[in-house]
Amino acid sequence: MRKKLIAGNWKMNKDIHETAVLMEGLKERLKNLYDGVGVAVCPPFPSLVVAKSFLEGTSIALGAQNMSQHDDGAYTGEVSAKMLTAIGCTYVILGHSERRQYFRETDEQVNAKVKKALKAGLQPIICVGETLEERESGVTEKIITVQIKGVLHELTASDIGRTVIAYEPVWAIGTGKTATPDQANQVHKLIRKLVAQTYERSVADALIIQYGGSMNAENAQALLSQSDIDGGLIGGASLKPEAFAGIVQAARAVSRPG
Repeated sequence: MRKKLIAGNWKMNKDIHETAVLMEGLKERLKNLYDGVGVAVCPPFPSLVVAKSFLEGTSIALGAQNMSQHDDGAYTGEVSAKMLTAIGCTYVILGHSERRQYFRETDEQVNAKVKKALKAGLQPIICVGETLEERESGVTEKIITVQIKGVLHELTASDIGRTVIAYEPVWAIGTGKTATPDQANQVHKLIRKLVAQTYERSVADALIIQYGGSMNAENAQALLSQSDIDGGLIGGASLKPEAFAGIVQAARAVSRPG
């Protein structure tokens, strides 16, 4: 059975002081909830060091929300993979829909970042997903196929074994709308099928595919019980210790045998 992974994407929320308060709450709420479940927090860049200081003695991993495709140089405002690993990051979110929408990131750019992340020893959480217009037009499968082929271009089977995919229907992010468990699972199955077509079936079967569309403590168990949903990339609920812990608890419950 694939291990569930629950990662909190804080987006552009919490300064260093607020981060300390949130981390205290998360540590307390998540105590003893790690069995069989991976947990990560992804604060904004200025809060990474503060968050890391609270993770000592826990099994919570640290992740960043983005990074450059360049190693170093005259790229004002950018952050490199090496900088993230020096802080202690394990994960990095790449290709989030908000990066694609507001900063016009392309699959090609995301692919370049994925390669840099893997080379540096980071585990990328690679986001794909369709807009409401694309879903209503019946082209979800086409959009996901193009995105998966683009972001995974030239990656080896070994590389795939060190990545996570997050399916985030854009129409369900920050809107309170959520794909039904079956809708979400169908896209997860498609992603696994696409990976199997390029690599071996065993590579696809081992791939962790998270759901990233308004998962909360109330709907988490129904989503996480689906055959191909292996965790969640959590937005708003990750800023509330009780809600985030509820999602982790749901992941733990569905991960237990029997």
